[in-house]
Amino acid sequence: MLDDLDRRMLRLWQAEPEMGPADLAALLDLPAARVTRRIEKLREAGIVRGVRGVIDWAALGYSVEVSLRFQLEKSVPGAFDAFLAAARDVPEVTEIQTFLGRVDVRLVAIARDLAHWQSLYRDRILTLPHIAEIEALMHVATVKTDQSLPI
Repeated sequence: MLDDLDRRMLRLWQAEPEMGPADLAALLDLPAARVTRRIEKLREAGIVRGVRGVIDWAALGYSVEVSLRFQLEKSVPGAFDAFLAAARDVPEVTEIQTFLGRVDVRLVAIARDLAHWQSLYRDRILTLPHIAEIEALMHVATVKTDQSLPI
């Protein structure tokens, strides 16, 4: 599926995602048009889904991060979809994951401080529909966060 050139491009781009096609082409000693075409093919194949900025929420004053694990009511038709739709509408929710097993859904939420968290939890999280059980885990430290692949 990927040839050696694709792998080299992706390794370099993962290391410095802010590089544009011209910068990438210069490092690969290739014409920018060729690199641009390769990137477009990788996008069409669904390998490259996009490039995004990563915001340091703490630098913007969000000092609290909480991981929430939910078990949902299994006997209610549409409970899963209703819960996910409502969770998407909470601006402080930065991540939603679904699971098979004891935990149905995991949310990650951010807050400016503990008072903001308490308000968010009481007014927005606890009012999400069809919650059977909830567990909140306060984030202490990020040990590793890396989405780069060993290509």
